[in-house]
Amino acid sequence: QVQLVESGGGLVQAGGSLRLSCAASGRTFSVYKVGWFRQAPGKDRVFVGYITWSGRSRSYADSVKGRFTISRDNAKNTVYLQMNSLKPEDTAVYYCAGAASWSPSEYTYWGQGTQVTVSS
Repeated sequence: QVQLVESGGGLVQAGGSLRLSCAASGRTFSVYKVGWFRQAPGKDRVFVGYITWSGRSRSYADSVKGRFTISRDNAKNTVYLQMNSLKPEDTAVYYCAGAASWSPSEYTYWGQGTQVTVSS
């Protein structure tokens, strides 16, 4: 099993920045990639981006390209989501999720989420 814990959420003004962290523990050697998702009130959870555990591959949703950056520190078993130029529409609960190497297209492990609120 893999446990994921997000942190770093909070309240920020539009145009500001936040960095979210996703700390992984347990069988982290089985993780192929870590993705970030977000869910705004009354809306479905949507994909934000992902990074492979090796760091060789990243992908982002169009809505965050150029503003958000995902990175990882394997020594700390932590993945980061750097969010710049934040907009009120970025307000959501942000989740990190891990896909196992034996099922790389499915996010098996999920964190509890962290709230990000962007004020206008």
